[in-house]
Amino acid sequence: MRLTLFGYVLRTYVRFALGILGGLVLVFVVVDFVDRAKTYTGPGWVTDAAKLYGYKALMAVQQLGPAALLLAAGTTVSALRKQGEVTAIRALTFGPSALYVPVLAFGLLACSGLVVFDEVVATHAGRRVDEITTQRFNRWGDWRFYYTPKQWFRRGDRIFFLRAGSAQEGFQDVSIFTLSREFELRSRLDAARMEWLDGNRWRLTGVVERTFSGEQDTAVKSLESAEYELGIAASAFRIRPGRPEQMRVRELREQIVARREVGLATKQFELALHNRFAYPLAALPAALLGVGLALRNSRKGHLTAAIVEGLLVAVGMWGLMMVCRTLVLTERLSPPVAAWTPPVILVLVAAALWLRREGFLHVPRRWLAVR
Repeated sequence: MRLTLFGYVLRTYVRFALGILGGLVLVFVVVDFVDRAKTYTGPGWVTDAAKLYGYKALMAVQQLGPAALLLAAGTTVSALRKQGEVTAIRALTFGPSALYVPVLAFGLLACSGLVVFDEVVATHAGRRVDEITTQRFNRWGDWRFYYTPKQWFRRGDRIFFLRAGSAQEGFQDVSIFTLSREFELRSRLDAARMEWLDGNRWRLTGVVERTFSGEQDTAVKSLESAEYELGIAASAFRIRPGRPEQMRVRELREQIVARREVGLATKQFELALHNRFAYPLAALPAALLGVGLALRNSRKGHLTAAIVEGLLVAVGMWGLMMVCRTLVLTERLSPPVAAWTPPVILVLVAAALWLRREGFLHVPRRWLAVR
């Protein structure tokens, strides 16, 4: 009997989850297309727009998956309650675990799937969306911010200005500034080309070396070619352009290390790394919260109430994530704390509902009275 009940609740939850996810993705695609339809012009725009929204739909699955699991949990319990099946479950002496356990089981599987989906599919889909939007429909947005090659790097007391080239092929038109502890310019190297030799050693050609020992005391030396120990390896300059959310875990970790070595900001990359796991996993406590809300004794309404409650929770968590992201970018909050705060809050609220329902957490009515 218990196994049959588990399968029945599980099937109901899966149907609601897939249906709600499909509906959310469809609404997102339609609204986005209507909002941007004027920008899609030119020969073959229909085919290109279809590809674009195919990739956007894949991104939407990852973005809206947690919300779908939350809404599905509430609507599943509400549908069973509306048909009197929750009362029948209680009459058979089954407790709330008969509803929580199937949601928990599928939630674990779905959350793990969302993590893998984000890593394998959504990251690639995001890059393709940017490529099609910029190259085919000439809509740049903040593309330049993420894809313009980085030219300024800092390592210790040296600042590197690498105007062209790469670590693998060599850099052209290079300037290297050496600063004192008081942030005063001590020397400047200008070179037509900079090539990596081994370790921290580099060969510079077409060199003009300037040394500053006072406000007007400058020594200038020109060299056809020279080798320098610059205190930095070629791997530190392998900064990959692109949005952090579109990089896989291994790439994010590499970029965090490389950017930290040359003095570039890493907060956004650290946040993206933690969110790769925190955001999908937030769906699990969110789904359990949906079950708890739907099982309240004072609950009025059924499916409509479940949807409204789920949307309010989703909007609240989304707002909290945006606030945490802003605090990270302004360096007022660490990325791990920002990424994991929303899931932790969902866990605490879901646990409080469970404990209160089981009688472990009693809130006196006088505490809830309006004073």
